[in-house]
Amino acid sequence: MTAADTDRVTSPSSERTERSTHWWTLLAVSAAQLLVVLDGTIVNIALPSAQSALDMSDASRQWAVTAYALAFGGLLLIGGRISGALGHRRTFVVGLAGFAAASALGGAAVNPGMLFGARALQGVFAALLAPAGLSLLTITFTEPRARGRAFGVFAAVGAAGSAVGLVAGGLLTEYASWRWCLYVNVPLALLAVVGATFVPRDRAAGGGRLDVPGALLSAGGFAAVVYAFNEAEPRGWGSGRVLALLAVGVVLLGAFVAVELRAPRPLLPLRILVHRARAGAFLAITLLFVAMFGFYLFMSYYTQTVLGYSPVEAGLTLIVNALAALVGATFIAGKLHGRARPVALVVPGLLAAAAGMFLLTRLTPDSGHVFWLYLVPALTLTGLGLGCVLPPTASLATAGMRGHDIGAASAAYNASQQLGAALGTALLNTVASSAAGTYLADHRGATPTAASVHGYTSALLVGFGILAGAACVAWALLGVRDRDHAASASSHQTNLPSPPGR
Repeated sequence: MTAADTDRVTSPSSERTERSTHWWTLLAVSAAQLLVVLDGTIVNIALPSAQSALDMSDASRQWAVTAYALAFGGLLLIGGRISGALGHRRTFVVGLAGFAAASALGGAAVNPGMLFGARALQGVFAALLAPAGLSLLTITFTEPRARGRAFGVFAAVGAAGSAVGLVAGGLLTEYASWRWCLYVNVPLALLAVVGATFVPRDRAAGGGRLDVPGALLSAGGFAAVVYAFNEAEPRGWGSGRVLALLAVGVVLLGAFVAVELRAPRPLLPLRILVHRARAGAFLAITLLFVAMFGFYLFMSYYTQTVLGYSPVEAGLTLIVNALAALVGATFIAGKLHGRARPVALVVPGLLAAAAGMFLLTRLTPDSGHVFWLYLVPALTLTGLGLGCVLPPTASLATAGMRGHDIGAASAAYNASQQLGAALGTALLNTVASSAAGTYLADHRGATPTAASVHGYTSALLVGFGILAGAACVAWALLGVRDRDHAASASSHQTNLPSPPGR
């Protein structure tokens, strides 16, 4: 038998092993993505019960949410750098194990300080998990069709995670205990660790000295901005604390950019951000998250305070959005990856989400058949839009990257989502509250329900404008150069080093 004959005999088995390895990678990364996204919402539902059980004050309870957001958003760039230096698989497994341990600690909390500390630890390990997971997908799936399916599944899990968190949080809190909203992360994380053992080792990009000034400035700057956005929701944008935090955040991030321009091994190489198509992906996903997290806030308040849904029913309503996102990510964006230009998915996706939000601006306190005439079409359109935007932007954000740059680009993409979510919740809540107050002042005898609905529709009109503007930005940045970018990224990916054993 010749060498060629041997290759022909062993090739099918080798291909099957490689495919199996690839899908184990996708399973592990998707489970980790579900953990990171789900944890952003599941604790919100459990918080009232946790507050009562641990005797938390109203002033301090927000730290159960804020501690996670600050640690996650502030440390993402450092997590991306560590992932590149230690190896993405190793960082991924460390992140999963740490996240499971922090979740168990939070579930066993006996006082508010213990819970807040555990939530901060969850954010620390999530900052390792998120960029490492996206980096693993980038280096594992290089063939266009498989890459499209993988990023479609990854995006669908991310898009559905918030809705799953609301449903799971309601069910666990109502039928078990608020503690299980944290304990549930442990088996999920351990399952992902098992899946990660089948992932081939990737080559670490080498240690090198950490860009300490950049790390401190980025962590402080992002934490200050995220905290400002969180504080703007209860205090208002004119609050001295909010303005001071924003000013500190802007100064620190400006100093971070100045340091990165001179650093020999920067935490975030600025060439990642100045690339036109990649910048378009970052801006599109940031603006999408600004609008969508405001939308989720509206759905939660409107369904419970106006329609009288229970928390579980409100969460179940969002399943329509999650299913539509699944369809958009896997059967539209996933199938068309490599066949259609990214702009052909991103712009229609943003416009579909905008159309869903605009439909809800037509609601009035007297609207009938709200679920079928308004909620279902709006949830379907926004879900399809989300599903069509996430896979191509995630792929564009990391395409053509090597070494440390893969982790840095993955971290920057996740940071864009975090900032967008924090800003969207604060901004659109402020718009809704202000519009409702103005309505009551201008319409004597108006009911609180009428004022609330007016506030919600005003906020969604702003969300519609943000998404329409995002579509224009995406068209401008992706519509001209993305074909050249795709070609260069494709050739770049072809030359990426393969992990041992592949």
